Amino acid sequence: MSVGVLALQGSFNEHLAALRRLGVKGMEIRKAEQLEHVTALIIPGGESTTMAKLAEYHNLFPALRDFVKTGKPVWGTCAGLIFLANKAVGQKSGGQELVGGLDCTVHRNFFGSQLQSFETELSVPVLAAMEGGPASFRGLFIRAPAILEAGPNVEVLADYSVLKDKATSYKSSAESGEEQTVSEEKVIVAVKQGNLLGTAFHPELTADTRWHSFFLKMAGEAGDQSSSCSSMAEEDLADCQQPRPIDLPIFQ
Repeated sequence: MSVGVLALQGSFNEHLAALRRLGVKGMEIRKAEQLEHVTALIIPGGESTTMAKLAEYHNLFPALRDFVKTGKPVWGTCAGLIFLANKAVGQKSGGQELVGGLDCTVHRNFFGSQLQSFETELSVPVLAAMEGGPASFRGLFIRAPAILEAGPNVEVLADYSVLKDKATSYKSSAESGEEQTVSEEKVIVAVKQGNLLGTAFHPELTADTRWHSFFLKMAGEAGDQSSSCSSMAEEDLADCQQPRPIDLPIFQ
């Protein structure tokens, strides 16, 4: 198994370190031709506009889109999630180019500026069922995006409740004598759709490697399915649907 990590900007070194802890050597990806040598790809967190400009400069977008279309697993964290979304809102003037593939609408800076970065415990029942360990994961949100809408084929792996002020402003509520009301709004922060995985937070900045192990199993299943399908007769390909899990370390 060969896992590439897009190394234009951001936390690619932290992803490489997490892969090493699981016994997998990652490959830094900076050129389109390097994608031919990996079976899976991680697009790390960072500054999405800067990453997009560098990817455009190196003519990486066509190769990244082709990689997604091959069915090889791709995981985007934070800025990487924005890259993989079919639609992004809240962008800077002029917007940015996207790779696409995830049937989602992502808000680029949903949680605010760097000063609004935070940590929280997320409920992750699917991750815990697959990888063991606790039923929660410590999510690190750094100038993070959020998924506002997800298509019917998108599996939600984690969400987060945000307090939303229903009043137009505190001042107007006070002047009118109305009581200010606050409600909870759930936004999606982790999804899976076929060969694509997206997290709005940064698992690579924690000691918990369960998300990386989860992704490696996606890569292993894709490789097993591809190799077994290629050896089958064309009329039997329709039966090649069930992936074969591989053994990887789980969170202790």
